[in-house]
Amino acid sequence: MSMIYLDNSATTPLCDAAKKAMQDAMECYGNPSSLHKVGLDAEHMVKRAREQVCAALGVKGGAGQIYFTASGTEANNLAIFGSVYAKERRTGNRIVTTQGEHSSVEMVMQELEKKGFEVVRIPTVGGVLDMEFAQKAINKETLLVSAMMVNNETGALYDLKSLFALAKRANPGVVTHCDAVQGFMKAIFSPAAIGADLVTVSSHKIHGPKGVGALYVSADVLRAKKLIPITLGGGQESGMRSGTENTIGIAGFGAACAAASASLRADLAHMTQLRTYLEKKLSENSEITLNLPRGNRAPHIVNLTLPDIKSETMLHYLSAKGICVSSGSACSSHGHATSRALSAFGVSAQAADCSLRVSLCPANTQEQIDALYLALDAGVRELIRIHK
Repeated sequence: MSMIYLDNSATTPLCDAAKKAMQDAMECYGNPSSLHKVGLDAEHMVKRAREQVCAALGVKGGAGQIYFTASGTEANNLAIFGSVYAKERRTGNRIVTTQGEHSSVEMVMQELEKKGFEVVRIPTVGGVLDMEFAQKAINKETLLVSAMMVNNETGALYDLKSLFALAKRANPGVVTHCDAVQGFMKAIFSPAAIGADLVTVSSHKIHGPKGVGALYVSADVLRAKKLIPITLGGGQESGMRSGTENTIGIAGFGAACAAASASLRADLAHMTQLRTYLEKKLSENSEITLNLPRGNRAPHIVNLTLPDIKSETMLHYLSAKGICVSSGSACSSHGHATSRALSAFGVSAQAADCSLRVSLCPANTQEQIDALYLALDAGVRELIRIHK
């Protein structure tokens, strides 16, 4: 059976450029920290990949540094724990984030609350930041403002430029962090353009390998020592993230960045066209509800609610027909709690339990969208009869 893969927010297939770079790196077995020829060859591969990630982020020489991690989750942990714990002489104790953040941010926030920090969460009803709430929440006591760029379940594209500008006005010393895992290569931005001191990105969301992430750190944060490592050891990554670098994965990540950058505008236009087409088809079915963000949106995510059909039931139905979608974040797919992202969006617990996420990539086609719609339409009619 030929599979139709529409779960690209969970992970993406490797692109040819990443495969080639990883195959080349497999022949280079040196440790990037070693000073001999084999080690220097590995170091060169890591350096090249760092330059490719910087270029994809629009970071020019001297504007900041990229530190490789084992995942976007680790990069988020480094950004939040590392910046909060760096402020030993802090005068405030407040951290501001948003409702419905990815678990790699929300669970860190919950841990900090246990340690006595005050965490304030900005409402995101309809996929829009409540800026009036944010203006009251961010003050001179605020150490950190951390917010995702694109919600991984609804596709809402948040106005971080305005949020971070507000934060800097309220407290020029605040650290601003953007979890751009779903926004990287899905929107055109740079850390400087949105006012982010720290930016998290991940390889396997852009057709690179799993097991590699990165954290961008601005020159100002480095100069003021507003970030400290949370993983100690041999001092790799300029002391910011100890542990021998995953040269093969890093090389693949860099190559994926270069490949995605080369066709970015065309890819964004293609995914936007497919998303619009899918939503038009879905709107023809009165039994399906589209959960559309009120504000700006990423081009690759569509969230929909089924009529009293559990999302897991429909997932199995579609999978049997060779179509892969998801019910939300893959990182929390084994849990049974109501989606925090959809709750923050304003979807009821019952509707959230009947919701699906379709996420696109540049390789998807209109024919695949047609196949998905036909399968969904048939599934709704068949499964409703069974349910009744």
